[in-house]
Amino acid sequence: MGNICRSPIADVVIEQRLAEAGLSGSVTVESFGTGPWHVGEPMDERSARVLREAGYDATRHRGRQVTAEHAGRFDLVLGMDHANVTDLVALLPGDAERILRFRDLDPEGPGDVPDPYAGGPEGFTSTLAVVERTADALVDRLGDTLPVREPTA
Repeated sequence: MGNICRSPIADVVIEQRLAEAGLSGSVTVESFGTGPWHVGEPMDERSARVLREAGYDATRHRGRQVTAEHAGRFDLVLGMDHANVTDLVALLPGDAERILRFRDLDPEGPGDVPDPYAGGPEGFTSTLAVVERTADALVDRLGDTLPVREPTA
């Protein structure tokens, strides 16, 4: 929603998984929120902490908001929950067929990625676990369809 918790975690994890799979040069990942509350801000410190503790780089993210100007720009748009998917369809009406919930790709089954914002540290840890397994499944699927290509400098 605000682009400071779940989506930034997913962005960082997917980028790392793509790099490990040799797909960085074939896929571009961008993270946006559906609302303007945190545009320009770094990710929530609790998100950054759980990423750092798991060995990820959480320093480069700044909150952004998806707008109608982004319509048609993406091959796949992943919303973290039903409410975000509904907002994304409204914001990107021509892209509706490319919009899924993130966990539609989760090997443990579809559903919403719980929003850890109002909870304690354990919510961020469980969000990371959901994101990691779903990112692995996403990258596996992409690896089956895309050529492995190292990124250009």
